[in-house]
Amino acid sequence: MPTCHPCRTLVEAGAKLTSHGPTVKDLTLYRSLAGTLQYLTFTRPYISYAAQQICLFMHDPCEQHMHALKQIIHYIPGTTDLSLNLYASSPTTLVTYSDAEWAGYPTTRRFTYGYCVFLGNNLLSWSSKLQLTSSRSIAEAKYRGVANVMAETSWVRNLLQELHCPLTSATLLMRGTDPTPFYAP
Repeated sequence: MPTCHPCRTLVEAGAKLTSHGPTVKDLTLYRSLAGTLQYLTFTRPYISYAAQQICLFMHDPCEQHMHALKQIIHYIPGTTDLSLNLYASSPTTLVTYSDAEWAGYPTTRRFTYGYCVFLGNNLLSWSSKLQLTSSRSIAEAKYRGVANVMAETSWVRNLLQELHCPLTSATLLMRGTDPTPFYAP
């Protein structure tokens, strides 16, 4: 698909992949393209979550999965100028963002969470993950997401201290769309 028209979005808004529907006719093509996307995530980490969602159905893909895979492929040519930039600045603050979606995965009712960690203006770490267990409420899902980002934050703070760049201010934790920050030591 070297001459495909770039797509503006990586995935369709609000789309949930399920295991229902007509199966893909060419399993080898689907698996080959999905594997290629996995390798592409090394240089394009912003497609990691979408590629992971495609690979969940590698054993029995449906036509909707092939459509989602093709949308990712259409998205990539329009992002050749995107990059993660690191800026020279004194690391004064550590800011983290965390959010969770309870029972957002329709087949298993598990929750997903994601976080990102910034040191000044620089993105240091990020993660998006489907949890292995299901939660009883959105509060529990969000609590688990916050616990994971705080574990990552503690690791970053300890690493900076070992590098003789200790942080003197508290870490700011922003949760989802809630504008009220948490402060962590």
